[in-house]
Amino acid sequence: MTEIITIFGTYTKSLPHVDAKSEGIYVYKLNTETGALTHQLTTTGIDNPAFLTIAPSQQFLYSVNREGGDTGGVSAFSLDPATGAMVFINEQVRTNGGPCHVMVDATERYLYAANYGEGSVEVWPIEDDGSLGSASDFHQHEGSSVNKARQEAAHAHSINLDPGNRFAYVPDLGMDKVMIYNLDLDKGKLIPNEQPFIETTPGAGPRHLDFHPNGKVLYVINELGNTVTAYNFDAESGHLSDFQTVPTLPADWDGENTTADIHVHLNGKFVYGSNRGHDSIAVYAVDEATGKLTAQGHVSTQGKTPRNFGIDPTGKVLIVANQDTSNAATYFIDQQTGALTPTGVVVDVPTSVCIKMIG
Repeated sequence: MTEIITIFGTYTKSLPHVDAKSEGIYVYKLNTETGALTHQLTTTGIDNPAFLTIAPSQQFLYSVNREGGDTGGVSAFSLDPATGAMVFINEQVRTNGGPCHVMVDATERYLYAANYGEGSVEVWPIEDDGSLGSASDFHQHEGSSVNKARQEAAHAHSINLDPGNRFAYVPDLGMDKVMIYNLDLDKGKLIPNEQPFIETTPGAGPRHLDFHPNGKVLYVINELGNTVTAYNFDAESGHLSDFQTVPTLPADWDGENTTADIHVHLNGKFVYGSNRGHDSIAVYAVDEATGKLTAQGHVSTQGKTPRNFGIDPTGKVLIVANQDTSNAATYFIDQQTGALTPTGVVVDVPTSVCIKMIG
């Protein structure tokens, strides 16, 4: 496999935190041997398709539709996995909530959404043709934390399903909690777990997470605290227990920074996290026995405000999207050390914030 369809979610309309310059969802081909990204097509007609998710069958793509800070919806597209071409199917509109993250469960029966502005989570049934039905469940989070500017209320920032498709984990930046739900796949419901949440360090602001391939550990990146926290994950009960927190920044950095995205390498040996402000990818080595992280350094993202990034399905190349400089850069991944080496490829992708790959 040398060519990977790579899809970028973007902002098409400006918001207080972003000067939008894009036209929609951009599709590129990634050459895993050279790191080259070649534009293939652009799907227009949707407002602020900032975060995307691809169904496991790769026949459908779903997008948040952030029309403004506290409004928006979720949209469904049919997807040609060979070309990245997509056709709009339907949209479910929200009058508030500000959806920011979506994920499809392994059975492809439901789309799960986190609403940042409203601090809530929602479940949308998926019909046989890939279209989205009316919401089957909704949970409003209630709470706040110590950062009065950012944590004045609940702000659900992502919703993530475990590898066994039994539990949902929702880092809520505003409450300094990772909420835990059981999946009811018969009724399309989220049922609070026996351990309904785990609290983070006050002011941490949990944002995104990723599971280790061993199915025993997950890592949460904390936007406000500029840290990564490692948790033991019990696949039977869904319970979490934290065992380590490490910084995402060099010790001598004293500038403004917030973190964004986190990914575990497919081989389980490395974890990566993005810094906005320091504008870098933090690299960590994973202890095979314990899951503990050891910092390995940082690499510049060759742009400003890196949001999401992605690792290609072969594990050879990492792509980072820089929102405020409207570009994307590629890096070769050293399979032994996890070190990132710039390929020399930096391409224009307007106001890019999310990366999904097919393979």
